[in-house]
Amino acid sequence: MPQTDSLARDAERVGSGAEARFDSDARSGSGSGSSSGSARSVGSPKLTLFAALLGFVMIALDASAVNVALPAVGRGLGGSTAGLQWIVDAYTLMFAALLLSAGAFSDRLGASRLYGGGAAAFTLASVACGLAPSLGFLIGARLVQGSAAALMLPSSLALVRQAFPDASARAAAIAQWTMAGAASTAVGPVLGGALTSSVSWRSIFFLNLPVGLVILGALRRTERSVRRPAPLDLPGQLTAIVGLAALTYGVISGGASGFGRPQAWASVLLALVSFGAFGVVEHRATEPMLPLGLLRDRVVAVCLAVGFVVNAAYYGLIFVFGLFAQDILGRSAVGAGLVFMPTAILCTITNLFSARAAARWGARTPVLVGQLACAAGLLVLLLVNTHTSALELALLLLPLAGGLGFAVPSLTAMMLSGIAPERAGLAGGVLNSFRQTGGALAVAGFGALVAQHGGFVTGLHVSLLISVALLAVTTLGTLALPKVGRR
Repeated sequence: MPQTDSLARDAERVGSGAEARFDSDARSGSGSGSSSGSARSVGSPKLTLFAALLGFVMIALDASAVNVALPAVGRGLGGSTAGLQWIVDAYTLMFAALLLSAGAFSDRLGASRLYGGGAAAFTLASVACGLAPSLGFLIGARLVQGSAAALMLPSSLALVRQAFPDASARAAAIAQWTMAGAASTAVGPVLGGALTSSVSWRSIFFLNLPVGLVILGALRRTERSVRRPAPLDLPGQLTAIVGLAALTYGVISGGASGFGRPQAWASVLLALVSFGAFGVVEHRATEPMLPLGLLRDRVVAVCLAVGFVVNAAYYGLIFVFGLFAQDILGRSAVGAGLVFMPTAILCTITNLFSARAAARWGARTPVLVGQLACAAGLLVLLLVNTHTSALELALLLLPLAGGLGFAVPSLTAMMLSGIAPERAGLAGGVLNSFRQTGGALAVAGFGALVAQHGGFVTGLHVSLLISVALLAVTTLGTLALPKVGRR
């Protein structure tokens, strides 16, 4: 489940490069003519903002609502824990992998075309999810959903930037766009739970149909974006997808049927080969999707590790606790949604305090404090057992959520502090990809642990301790970095 606040910041950086070039072309008079995909002035900036905002709302609602519907999906389609893991990870893996290429796609097709195509694909995939006759079909449709979301998110913000050339008006529009996504994430679990309990889990996906149609209708009256040639690293993109998918499959299948089975270790071996091929491809590419030199920067490397681990701890455990609230505590889907609503609200609030803290003490301080809060929250969650009430669980989750919300915005600022401005979009995309990958692999790993014969609570506690150990390593790495100056 992507975190909307930080996704907004990263998407702005991914999408800003193409739109900055659009502004430059418009001033110089280049890029005109239909063959080059010139802009055409129709509609209004407010209509563009509405179309972009609605897409972000659709993505955020879908991602947060599905989590509480998983037990109902399992009962309806006969899925095991492994199948439920794939419902989440099919979406997240494609989102993480394709986000790195989103900027290049936006250049080639133009933000308006890419956003429209992504919205159409997301809507059709949502209908397919709602009609899914089997778990395998649903997982395949979720793959398409995640791919479409990766293309929609940066291009939606690029449309906003294009529609509001004035800096103050653009800042206000982006703030509305961001807050709409954050509010949708907070409401999503409750809405998803209510729809699942009163109608069906399928209605969560069907809700996207009218929203998608409204988006496509609004786009017909928005400004057409410029198309520009841009390099695409297709070999790098392919090897990244294969590597991530193989590793996730190996972990999930190992948890379901044992890590000694050939399919588990063969998948891990394929992942290692794919990641090795990815490294070779990126090293030789003239325009790599992920410049390996970026990873040699100590600040960048630590920030990527922190982003990976913080997301793994939070989203991996949100998946596990979603199952725990319904399967162990016996809560309804709407009851489980209410458990997670306070965490989403607190994440949004602490995001704002993170920016103020970074401005006063430098970005490293909130990153450190956020990690310590996450670790403390994880240790507190060791108190959870089969006798824990839903209210107690909601309260115990708050320190973890507050730590995540406090750390991530300043983490982005800390990473970008030593990056050249022209590489900010790339760096933001890389950070977000690492974060989403951490969440996906944690869903695979923690889901495997709770599915073991030792029992759900035992697997939950082991997952918590693993997360604490990883956070201890990244906290020490953060302490070793020089202080980043105040912004």
